[in-house]
Amino acid sequence: MGDVLCTICARGGSKGVKNKNIKKINNLELIAYSIIQAKNSNLFNHIVISTDSDDIAEVALRYGGEVFFKRDESLSHDGAAKIPAIRDCLLKSEVYFNQRFETIIDLDASAPLRRSYDIVKAYEIFKSENKGNLITAVKARRNPYFNLIEINENGVNTSKKGNFTTRQSSPKCYDMNASIYIFRRNKLLESENVFGSDTSLYIMDESTAFDIDSELDFEIVEFLIQKANLKPEDF
Repeated sequence: MGDVLCTICARGGSKGVKNKNIKKINNLELIAYSIIQAKNSNLFNHIVISTDSDDIAEVALRYGGEVFFKRDESLSHDGAAKIPAIRDCLLKSEVYFNQRFETIIDLDASAPLRRSYDIVKAYEIFKSENKGNLITAVKARRNPYFNLIEINENGVNTSKKGNFTTRQSSPKCYDMNASIYIFRRNKLLESENVFGSDTSLYIMDESTAFDIDSELDFEIVEFLIQKANLKPEDF
């Protein structure tokens, strides 16, 4: 898999949880889970970390991530989009390794419950469907065709698309869970959008797709890991 690059983007300025990416869950730093999963997948020769933080870089190196540049401030502020950071990581990696990578698999550092088999299955779907990119999702807890409510100047107003009287009769909907992103090189270099007719979808089990944004999320994920008695090799 020499032409497949793994990127993990982890900035230091998290607002929801201070130092989120190196905060420990069950005695293992958050970013370590993604690095271990990438290694366990056996898909990559290179697992490159894009970060603006020396502390994150130090932890990532300890677990086998490769850190050879510091992400620019323009790609690290609160409003910075993710795709430019992945693109920057790709281009810097191609220069550093003197190699062209045709496929880029980005693992979100905030998704520690994914398994290495999720990465492998997503990649298999991506290859078989021959699309420009792939995103991951889980079945939506609330179906907007049945549950969506808006508030306008007249008060509460339902905003259903179609006359669906039950959730079961509504179209299937999924929540993007920001766990795994896969791009063809040209797609990543040319587009800012992860949605479109050229996008594949890998549906993940809800139990492996938890995204950490708050202190409560940390507590829930730690509970799930301890309840299942999961070890690094299980990921």
